[in-house]
Amino acid sequence: MMAAIAENTSKAGARRRLIKLDKTQMMLMLFLTLVGIFMILPLFYIFNHALKPYSELFLYPPRIFVQQPTLTNFSEFFSLLKDSTIPASRYLFNSIVVAGLGTVSVVIVSALAAYPLSKHPFPGSKLLFSAIVISLMFVPEALQIPRYIVVAQLGIMDTYVGHILPHVAAPVSVFLVKQFMDQVPNDLIEAAKIDGAREFTVFMRIVIPVVMPSIATSSILTFQDIWNDTSTSTLFMQNDAMKTFPYYLSTLTNNLANSVARQGAVAAASLILFLPTLIIFLTFQRKVIATMAHSGIK
Repeated sequence: MMAAIAENTSKAGARRRLIKLDKTQMMLMLFLTLVGIFMILPLFYIFNHALKPYSELFLYPPRIFVQQPTLTNFSEFFSLLKDSTIPASRYLFNSIVVAGLGTVSVVIVSALAAYPLSKHPFPGSKLLFSAIVISLMFVPEALQIPRYIVVAQLGIMDTYVGHILPHVAAPVSVFLVKQFMDQVPNDLIEAAKIDGAREFTVFMRIVIPVVMPSIATSSILTFQDIWNDTSTSTLFMQNDAMKTFPYYLSTLTNNLANSVARQGAVAAASLILFLPTLIIFLTFQRKVIATMAHSGIK
């Protein structure tokens, strides 16, 4: 009974807040709603495009919504996978291992790097953080040669470490976690130390739970970056059995890019590549919004 009364009260309060909105706020809400619908259209398009029969794939002007959905594109795509000398499951296994271990490694290293920068300033810490921020401006192409030299000198070509190590130094993740750690009160940390907590205990039980939204956001961005990355397979993997699923699909679709007869398979491959990042993002979307609201990113 009390729960029903509380629910009715909250609904009445929500209606009153909507009534109090002036015309400017209502127009702004309508505008943002329309913008949100417009931004979702590519998502609808990629799902509908993968389900289109050939009669709809080449319509001009193209249609967003499919009229006669079919799974023929996926059967065609999987039939192409059977022609590969190396099973597609091997590429998929490599991608899962690399994306999983790579994401965990980036999160751990970023959190350990951000903690002293935020809570234990040392001589040169500001200069180091400035260098991390400046490194955000470098495009990936500018780092390919230095990365290749490092990986080759370490002797980790054709290994999972060769896939993961180039991603471990992640300036974006360090920046996100550090900005969030800055908001953890120093008095809270000092109180824990007075109570006898050691540095590792403070880091794991006080700081990490508070900055979990930024860690979740970092995990999403890192997973998306590693999952879709084909540069490590191209540059560091000579053995085809060590290459990743996105790389295999990219070579497959590149060969079919100008082939009218295989565009259905290309559409199905695009959706398959997109699904893991979409699932991860939908799972942690609230954490992403919390991070953007509190980390100073506009």
